[in-house]
Amino acid sequence: MSDRIEKVSIIISKGSLEGVYPGLIMANGARAEGIEANLFFTFFGLDAVHRARHEHIKLATVGNPGLHLATMLGGLPGMSSVMTHYLDHKMAQLDIPSIPEFVEMIADTGAGLYGCKASADLFGLHKEDLIPQVRDIITVGQFYGLAAGGQIIFT
Repeated sequence: MSDRIEKVSIIISKGSLEGVYPGLIMANGARAEGIEANLFFTFFGLDAVHRARHEHIKLATVGNPGLHLATMLGGLPGMSSVMTHYLDHKMAQLDIPSIPEFVEMIADTGAGLYGCKASADLFGLHKEDLIPQVRDIITVGQFYGLAAGGQIIFT
């Protein structure tokens, strides 16, 4: 039995910068190592592949302990936009692509991108509402079928 991971299936469930980027980074790293990767976008994570929303994902500033910012300050009008702009600037300095670019890059490596059927139904979304790189909207059972024999990572 090999210790090498051959396949990962990554669940992206949050629709904020700090919720989407970890899964994209893990998928990109997997593909760079020759590991098969599938991404399953569920609940608010669907925003990362939603045609109208994927370019407008913001940093969550309210109740985000990683920011070391008082909740009251995080809730001020415009704070999320300011902090998102700041983080975008810092990531650009490090050549970290935007979410739309990152998703396209990962899809171009052969990774599978899938929307969650239950979440899509909940939000009234259809495949045409999602970016073209999304292969399909699938059930949790179908996702488990794709994930079989590999590791599942929940971000």
